[in-house]
Amino acid sequence: MRTIILLFLLFSISNVAFSQGLKLKNALVIGQFDKPEDRYAIEVNVTELLNNMGIKASPSLNLLKQGTSAVNLVTDSIKQVIAAKGFDTYLIVNVRGYDRKFKPSVTKLTLEEALNMASIYHIYRDEATSVSFEFTFFRNNEVVYRDVLRCGNVSNRDSVIKKFRKKLPKQVQKHWMN
Repeated sequence: MRTIILLFLLFSISNVAFSQGLKLKNALVIGQFDKPEDRYAIEVNVTELLNNMGIKASPSLNLLKQGTSAVNLVTDSIKQVIAAKGFDTYLIVNVRGYDRKFKPSVTKLTLEEALNMASIYHIYRDEATSVSFEFTFFRNNEVVYRDVLRCGNVSNRDSVIKKFRKKLPKQVQKHWMN
């Protein structure tokens, strides 16, 4: 009898643990890149893919003037505009590095701290055959989820974006929608 109760408890605990995922419904997409063309390409591609999958998304470039720092997204006035548009999740996308072994970061950051960080990597660099993108999700100014997408066998910037567009929908369905 004890084993049955123990198994039942373990099963119900594991069910609760596995059912708690990101459950992404909306996202303001923020690309953290030095080059404006990289930021634009990633924000637009992520936004388009999320919208096609039924997730409400918007690029941060729609809210900021050209050349304005993403740190302005944490000002009270812009936060109110974002909330009024129905967004409660901020998604920061950046390049984690040029290796396949990267794991999501575990550093505890606030949204403002994350936006103040500079990106030292570009979408593509010579001699790189792999690019790892990190996705950091914030709700209520806290990190709620992190994920890494690896794009291998790349030879130029266009091949990185092509692989990114091909692999991201699978990643979204598997990890972000549950």
